[in-house]
Amino acid sequence: MPTAAFPEADILIAAPCWQDAQEAEAVVRRAIAAAAAMIEMPEGPTEVAIMLTDDDSVRTLNRDWRGLDKPTNVLSFPAAWQDEPAPGTDAPQMLGDIAIAYQTTRREAESEGKPFADHLSHLAVHGFLHLLGYDHMTDDEAAAMEGLERDILARLGIPDPYASPDLVD
Repeated sequence: MPTAAFPEADILIAAPCWQDAQEAEAVVRRAIAAAAAMIEMPEGPTEVAIMLTDDDSVRTLNRDWRGLDKPTNVLSFPAAWQDEPAPGTDAPQMLGDIAIAYQTTRREAESEGKPFADHLSHLAVHGFLHLLGYDHMTDDEAAAMEGLERDILARLGIPDPYASPDLVD
């Protein structure tokens, strides 16, 4: 298993709909730390910025950056990676930005019968993996990324987010 190099997580609460911001921040930090503990991380200190926002803001980002004029649950914006830090600096390497939309996250959690915190954890892990180059554009990529997400979330005690709710034992 990779050596854990936990990234510094800067979390911005950018919309008042995140009523329990402290709990949401704790959930996101825990999810990012769990993911970092299970994957290959860049050498040295790293940093990630997470914006907890609303559907309107995510819709604007999605439209402006992806050409999709609709809200979505999570967006990731990987930073350009440097192989080595700038000489004479010990600043963390920026991995990128993640934006999570409250209303879409809440709606999905409710429609799938999942605790909100579990779904938020999944979206934070999913967004973080995108920052590190994981993707789901092909079936093989999707299988690998979803398997890793399952493993990370299981470590947090969160059930498989891809399991069908109809397959209850």
